[in-house]
Amino acid sequence: MTEASFLPNSSDSPDEVVVALSNAPDMLLAKRIAHMLVEEHLAACVNLGAPYLSMYMWEGKLEGAEEVPLTIKTTRGRLPAVITRLKELHPYEVPELIVLPVLGGLQSYMEWVRAQARQQQQ
Repeated sequence: MTEASFLPNSSDSPDEVVVALSNAPDMLLAKRIAHMLVEEHLAACVNLGAPYLSMYMWEGKLEGAEEVPLTIKTTRGRLPAVITRLKELHPYEVPELIVLPVLGGLQSYMEWVRAQARQQQQ
């Protein structure tokens, strides 16, 4: 990859590309969440992974549940709307949502993510 095709992310900008991680209790709901986030231009893309077992403490008790991972590609400026929509669609009292910075990426992909997130805002 040449330097010209790699675009560093500009930190703290509303156009900064970020990756948000979440999950859903089953594939049907995971597909619905992904569909809504992309259709509403809150995310450029949502990847759904294979179900896995999550182990966690809830109200003092060890719990285990099969969950479907969601990897959400969006921008920092769209995060408030992503959070609101995820809370509306998710059945958990405390849905997982962890946001990771993106250091950079293929210029054409980063521009595409930004363009998708801008569409609803215009």
